[in-house]
Amino acid sequence: MIIRMTRLILLLCSLLALNCHADGLPDLGDSSQEMLSPQQERQIGEQSMLQIRADKSYLDDAEVADYLNQLGERLVANCGDPTQHFEFFAINDNAINAFAMPGGFVGVNTGLILLAENESELASVLSHEIAHVTQHHLARMIAGQRYDSLAAIAAIAVAILAARNNPQAASAAIYGAQGGAMQRQLNFTRTHEMEADRIGLDTLEKAGFDTRAMPEFFERMQRATRLYEGNTPTYLRTHPVTAERIADVDNRVEQLPYHLVSDNINFQLVRAKLIASLRPADEAVAYFTSALDKQKFGNPIANRYGLVLALLRNNQNQRAVQEFAPLQTQAISNAILTTLEGQLKHLNGNTREVTDFYRTASERFPQHRALVYDYANILLQQGQYNEALKLLNAQLQTRGNDARLYELQARTFAALGRAQEEHHALAYNYILHGNLRGAIEQLELARQSGNDYYELSTIESELKQFREIAAAQRRKN
Repeated sequence: MIIRMTRLILLLCSLLALNCHADGLPDLGDSSQEMLSPQQERQIGEQSMLQIRADKSYLDDAEVADYLNQLGERLVANCGDPTQHFEFFAINDNAINAFAMPGGFVGVNTGLILLAENESELASVLSHEIAHVTQHHLARMIAGQRYDSLAAIAAIAVAILAARNNPQAASAAIYGAQGGAMQRQLNFTRTHEMEADRIGLDTLEKAGFDTRAMPEFFERMQRATRLYEGNTPTYLRTHPVTAERIADVDNRVEQLPYHLVSDNINFQLVRAKLIASLRPADEAVAYFTSALDKQKFGNPIANRYGLVLALLRNNQNQRAVQEFAPLQTQAISNAILTTLEGQLKHLNGNTREVTDFYRTASERFPQHRALVYDYANILLQQGQYNEALKLLNAQLQTRGNDARLYELQARTFAALGRAQEEHHALAYNYILHGNLRGAIEQLELARQSGNDYYELSTIESELKQFREIAAAQRRKN
């Protein structure tokens, strides 16, 4: 029996249980309403995320996403509203940007991650975005608007993504979605920004980060505007950094005790991974080789990790294995490094050794998704389908909205000849990627592929719900 996905399915179903308009968004009642409920904020954010996950710029990398969420959770635990649910994700774009959406969704461009010189700088941006969410700044701007304005939020979210490299295209997208008035409504006010600075700084301090990082990072972004020849970086357009704001944060920092903060090694490893994967392979190899030879910049462990990744991308597998060897003696036990070690062992083709390695590693790091994905793939390649299914079902008990797990589960069901469950799992994979039409098609195939009464009743119910959502979307368009 397939493990059911949790929060997203419940969300999609709840959209139909509420009094909805043709746009699929909840009826907010009187247009003079001052605030959205937390449930309404979450629904708007979820609908926006369906489109963002389907966008090619969405970075579907488990290790980057897990790191951002671990960092974010540390900050959220020290913010004013630790009960607010958050999800942090990365956008594959070198533009300097980060943004928050209603319901606790926070996006970070790879360009901003790479610009940050230490973990406290990245944390300072996340804490600022968290404050925008906990203070409901965007929700306040949306609330009280007409329903057609509210319905445009999903399109506005995509327009935010479009703003990365082409501000003119972004403006056109926003105007096309709802007009210039909505663009102005979505710009944070100076009061919002200063409040997010103040609360974000408090969160940063309570979470144990270097508070000086916030004004220093803001100042560096402000200085960088001279390099853009009048094209201000996206983050500075949506979060205007003024001299007044920097001075205010500086003054607050002066009142706080100073303490030296060391980076989490995962911050350095994630940055190295982004450099290794986003630059041309040969350039990345040269970059990390130079960094290790000169030993003048970067973390040596992270630089060697990046070099091994770049060598693998450049099809220099033998050298990659050789360069990884020092890490086994230099580095402490780490899930990201262990995952890379498993990938290198897999190159050698020793089936028993590889299987034993992954079994032990997954017991040491049961929450590291990249390691779990690799282990499941190894089991499938070796024909150990029941073991793979056992692993995936256990993961889905706690990660019911993980699209990759459903894709792996579908492959496992296909190998076992369980077509109904294969298509059912693929339906969940598709909906988590924002592909409602594909999810409906897979549910229809699942209905035709088996005769398990309980499974069929669930499929029929989901088909009915998904078709109603699709019909609501067609009426909106």
